[in-house]
Amino acid sequence: MLSAFIKSLNREQWIMDAAYYKALARGFEPHQELDDWLEAEQDYLNMLVELQLHVLEEDGTVSTLGLRQIAESLGVENPQLLRSEFELIRAIQDASHHRPCFQRRNSRFCDELGCQWQEKCRQIVAIWHR
Repeated sequence: MLSAFIKSLNREQWIMDAAYYKALARGFEPHQELDDWLEAEQDYLNMLVELQLHVLEEDGTVSTLGLRQIAESLGVENPQLLRSEFELIRAIQDASHHRPCFQRRNSRFCDELGCQWQEKCRQIVAIWHR
């Protein structure tokens, strides 16, 4: 059901509409169109991941299979080859333009704002530092 809803989302139309409203909110100031588009695209990716995560959490199925579904919806190539939560979350972070916290072994805390994986990253980083 969720995958059918996600497929029904028209990505380009969603981003175009969001970019328009961003431009409207700033009074259609010129030379900001690309910024509006990129920000709207990031909002779309965040919304897509958030939506899927909430459904998986409600179903109690945040698992490797569920993470693979999210990765696939974001266009990650061959998510079935990614075997661990670690690999899948990192691929999802990359695909949704978030810096992977997993990459920063020397840091205990993520400074990436708006990332849906902060809590999970902190758990994994805390395990690394034990």
